[in-house]
Amino acid sequence: MAAPVTTRTGHVIGGELIDSAGDRIEVVNPATEEVIATVPAGTAGEVDAAVSAATAALAGWSALDAGERAEAVLRVSAGIKARRDELAATITAEMGSPITFSAKVQAAMPVLISAGIAGLVADGYSFTEEIGNSLVVREPIGVVGAITPWNYPLHQVVAKVAPALVAGNTVVLKPSEVAPLTANLFLEILAEAGVPAGVVNLVHGTGPVVGEAIAAHPGVDMVSFTGSTAAGRRVSAVAAATVKRVALELGGKSANIVLDDADLGQAVKIGLANTFINGGQTCTAWTRLLVPAARHDEAVELAAAAAAKYTVGDPTDAATRIGPMSSLAQRDRVLDYIRVGQDEGATLAYSGPAVPSTGAYVAPTIFAGVRSDMRIAQEEIFGPVLSVLPYGDDDEAVAIANDSPYGLSGAVFSADSDRAMAVAKRMRTGQVDINGGAFNPLAPFGGYKQSGNGRELGRFGLEEFTEIKSIQR
Repeated sequence: MAAPVTTRTGHVIGGELIDSAGDRIEVVNPATEEVIATVPAGTAGEVDAAVSAATAALAGWSALDAGERAEAVLRVSAGIKARRDELAATITAEMGSPITFSAKVQAAMPVLISAGIAGLVADGYSFTEEIGNSLVVREPIGVVGAITPWNYPLHQVVAKVAPALVAGNTVVLKPSEVAPLTANLFLEILAEAGVPAGVVNLVHGTGPVVGEAIAAHPGVDMVSFTGSTAAGRRVSAVAAATVKRVALELGGKSANIVLDDADLGQAVKIGLANTFINGGQTCTAWTRLLVPAARHDEAVELAAAAAAKYTVGDPTDAATRIGPMSSLAQRDRVLDYIRVGQDEGATLAYSGPAVPSTGAYVAPTIFAGVRSDMRIAQEEIFGPVLSVLPYGDDDEAVAIANDSPYGLSGAVFSADSDRAMAVAKRMRTGQVDINGGAFNPLAPFGGYKQSGNGRELGRFGLEEFTEIKSIQR
């Protein structure tokens, strides 16, 4: 593996790397608690400069044929693939994702996502269509502000930037200050792929300063935000002053409904893997396991046995399945929720193995006998914590699944595909996997309720970054 970035890292505005002399933000390796880099703490002035650069580049980029823009994004996809090991090592260093997962998912999924978006154009997607006497045209929305989180620091960037570019927009990107280093590598890949200077600009900094400056800026035509629901509310409120479009991908508290005819062992094994993916720091994680009341204890035993096989430790070790949380602050947040679950009366059915004393580690945890009104069943924990909830019949299972302010993902397991589909259609959530259905990078991704609005990925994600004009003739 290539060594991760371990130096000062700057903004990229108009194609120029700007290492400002002001305040710096330390990037801390959550496994070792060592500072591995610093990035500049951006200001509203630097956001303004980035918006100006994006505005200047917009006319030329949007005037290119869609096929040319798609070809550029295909080159970006190839560039990500070529630097996969370097990207994976950097992601592991900055936010603690186990190296095997970083290589196979964190740095590999963006290759598929970007290639899939670009491939839509090659496969015949058109930005125009005829409806009666009208020509309906999808045009670039303009300058896009992209604000991304730390849990998937490359994927979340690519899921926004790739479709924005194919649609003809320019971008001002603010990555999370917790895991910002991958973004600089991505800007290098864009330049190597021939994306013109100013088409994508990078401003490091905090949400309250740089994020709010992007959301408020009158020169930003759209904000695409991924992060917590609380932060999403703030982005929406700030953006409302200029009535710009806002796309939000927020939190989740997804339910995995195991019906009484399902293979319980398979359902628990697959469900636990989804819960613990990326250390549980995944918005779509199935953190609520809903099982028939008569099989609750059996399900808990199966889950505990499966959890015991999850190695916790050094994220650079290929055998590690759960690394540290992204930061000490995130570790403390998860530990607080584990205490809350015990205080609420849930049974701590599994907690282990012992974790290293240095680093932001949390032992994988399973709660049994959880009620839907408990905080651990209602609030997003974002760590390796599973809640097992018993139910009586299918109707109660659906009611419990829908008893949440969120609606991002979910699952159903059943031996009867028609029955599973009927339950899936009743779940108020943006995605549902039946019997462990595979992730589809071209399918729309997004949530109901407080999990956000708008969609990412595939054609739906591409169209999110367009305005619609009708021309009558």
